[in-house]
Amino acid sequence: MNTVSVIHTAFEDTPRVVAFVKVPETMSVNEALEFAFEKTNNIGGSWSREAEFEFGGEIVQNPDYCEAVTVMAPLPVNERTGETMGLRSTSMGDQMLFGTTKYKVAAFGFEELGAVCNF
Repeated sequence: MNTVSVIHTAFEDTPRVVAFVKVPETMSVNEALEFAFEKTNNIGGSWSREAEFEFGGEIVQNPDYCEAVTVMAPLPVNERTGETMGLRSTSMGDQMLFGTTKYKVAAFGFEELGAVCNF
């Protein structure tokens, strides 16, 4: 398995790693980035929450849960209700690291930003 690091930068003051997404080694770079993008979007639930979670006093099934995703950022808590919220969807302007190369989520696809230094 390979790993894509998802870095939210589009709406944040500083970049932060929000998830590691495991992808099969057979995927091309573009397929791996697309998979990570898809799995870190809120479509019918919350990609950053468990398979089942409590919302509004009820246990709900989460169709956006994926075992391949490891959430790396703390989940926000609604100050008014005290309920745990999910992280935002990955958006245009966010970044992904695959291997030693960083990519930016573009309007269509991904723009290569270049290699990251290894220490």
